[in-house]
Amino acid sequence: MTLQDLGYNESLETYKIENGLDAFEVGRISLEHKERYVIKTPDAEFDAELIGNIKFTAKSRYDFPAVGDWVAFIEYDKGKALIHNVLPRHSILERQAVGKSGQVQIIATNINYALIVQAVDRDFNLNRLERYLAICNASKVEPIIILSKIDLITKAELKERLNQINDRLKNVKIIPVSSLPNGYTDLENFIEKGKTYCLLGSSGVGKSTLLNGLSGKELMKTSHISTSVNKGRHTTTHRELIVLKSGGILIDNPGMREIGVTDISGGLETTFDIILEYAKQCKFKDCSHEHEIGCAVQEALKNGDIDTASFFNFKKIKREKDHFESDTLERKKKDKNLGKLIKNVQKQRRNTKY
Repeated sequence: MTLQDLGYNESLETYKIENGLDAFEVGRISLEHKERYVIKTPDAEFDAELIGNIKFTAKSRYDFPAVGDWVAFIEYDKGKALIHNVLPRHSILERQAVGKSGQVQIIATNINYALIVQAVDRDFNLNRLERYLAICNASKVEPIIILSKIDLITKAELKERLNQINDRLKNVKIIPVSSLPNGYTDLENFIEKGKTYCLLGSSGVGKSTLLNGLSGKELMKTSHISTSVNKGRHTTTHRELIVLKSGGILIDNPGMREIGVTDISGGLETTFDIILEYAKQCKFKDCSHEHEIGCAVQEALKNGDIDTASFFNFKKIKREKDHFESDTLERKKKDKNLGKLIKNVQKQRRNTKY
């Protein structure tokens, strides 16, 4: 295995040289847990932590490593390392941090393709697929829809699922898979050596089973299917970067119940491009697309040119985006005021004569 097999490229090497990092080793973050990390290299794995300078100068979550990042490090003891630098990312897959207003959670970095796994049985949900597409499009990560558990339905039912997706979501590649023999052949043929793929999906859709099938061995434990809800119990508890037998790099993720969008610049425009194209034709620039006279979007809805369910999903996601942006501005304002307060206190202390 080489660094290139892990996704290393010329631009990262150029950055390393231009920033005087020749004395450091480079590796990729394969695990992360509360500022403790595992770095993977072609020859070894290292338990790692950050140098103090990164911790104390960090301004946001983006300044800390995440699974998928390339880092420059030094081994200070056998199997132990200190991270000195996080190399530039070409993509960041993120969502709203659950329960933390205005904050982001980085799902993974340096991703080429997002494999959006959705079971064809009770988990099938077009609104959720659109949400995943929005965060992928915002991150400039190409989405691929993986329809799992197709052995649980008939060919006619599978065709209906495919038609539903194609009618509503345009120009997205779909790969059906099953746990039956040769059920992953199409997906295996798609995966390229040195490219990074990130698994996304709800709990119990078959991500761990899929990972085991692609790797050729049981890397993740899987649970029996629950007879009450007809889906597997979720077993993945952490994000992990794994090199497959095919040479592809796969990042597994815990199931996500909530897919809160961030500011997703460009994500909405790409995912709901049809709606926004009609919006340009509205009579008023600030049209809410509800009851205004001359609303091209409402006219398109009446004519069936815009899918009604997709429109309401768009409205909901846009409200979340606007709310997130508002919360983020409020947090920045509070942080700025707190910074001023601390500086004033420090200044008063310096001027106080004892």
